[in-house]
Amino acid sequence: QVQLVESGGGLVQPGGSLRLSCAASRKTFTINAMGWYRQAPGKQRELVATIPRIGTINYADSVKGRFTISRDNAKSTVYLQMNSLKPEDTAVYYCNAVDSRRENYWGQGTQVTVSS
Repeated sequence: QVQLVESGGGLVQPGGSLRLSCAASRKTFTINAMGWYRQAPGKQRELVATIPRIGTINYADSVKGRFTISRDNAKSTVYLQMNSLKPEDTAVYYCNAVDSRRENYWGQGTQVTVSS
């Protein structure tokens, strides 16, 4: 059974930076892809970035060039480095993981607020 533990989030000024972390405990099955999604009030949850264990990273167009997703496979941890933050980035950010059974797991979510 996979368990996700998120950390990070907070209040930052426009143009600032923030780093999110999410650790996935591997009790039974191998973690394949990991990623970050976000949901702003009144909007659908949307993909921010995903990173497979091996393969091509996928970013939403709105964050390309500003956000960087990475992972430490030894620690089963995924990170999201967010630079040049904009007020439009304000949302609850959720960690996601998919195991070898193709089952999805979600973190609790962490609030990111970008405001002056």
